[in-house]
Order: sequence, then C-alpha cells, then structure tokens
Amino acid sequence: MQFKKVHHIAIICSDYERSKEFYVNILGLKVVREIYREERGSYKLDLEISKDCQIELFSFPNPPKRPSYPEACGLRHLAFQVEDIEKVVEELRNKGIYVEDIRVNQFTGKKLTFFSDPDGLPLELCET
Repeated sequence: MQFKKVHHIAIICSDYERSKEFYVNILGLKVVREIYREERGSYKLDLEISKDCQIELFSFPNPPKRPSYPEACGLRHLAFQVEDIEKVVEELRNKGIYVEDIRVNQFTGKKLTFFSDPDGLPLELCET
C-alpha cells in the first residue's frame, strides 16, 4: 500500500446550521459544494482545508453523542497545521471561541493547543 495523503475528514454534526457557521465563518473554510440528500434527511457540505484536503460535514437526524472528551475509542481529534499559532488563537478568541493555553509538545518542541467545534469535537492547532 502506498498512501499519499489524507484526502478528507468526515464529521457528523448535531446542528447543521450551527456547525456550518463555525467551519465556514469562524474557521474560514471555503465551501466547495453543499448537497441536501432528501432520502436521508441529510446535508453534506464539502469544505476546503487546502487544495489537497477537505472536511465533509454531514447532518443526520438524531446522531448519537460522542461518548467522552477526547478519549473515546476512535478518532481522537482533528489537527490543523498553522504558521503562527498565537495569531490564530487570538483570532479564534476574538470570535468567542474558547481555546486552551498554548503549550509545547515535549517530543517535537512544537507549539500546540486545543479548542472544540460546536459538538465538542476536539480540534488541535499545531505550529509548523
């Protein structure tokens, strides 16, 4: 197997409009396409992180809640690479988003921090 890169990350949200607002207007991700799938009562919103990676934001009627934060079995968190972590943290805080204090990874020496999406999905910022 020769995996080249991560193509997309799929996220199921509990409140589509609230999550769309967060990912588009707070995080600034670009909308690629938005589809309503009537047979499922579900939206699918494709958001561009970079030219090589997207988030697929799904809505489904009554999805189950995440079991715990963030140590539930399965995907632990989604990490965004940024050049200036202090600037991004300040921008998020100015938009009313709670962001943990910046810390340094003991193994890589790189700065990182965490915040959450509207459903409590842990999101990480890691500095290049």
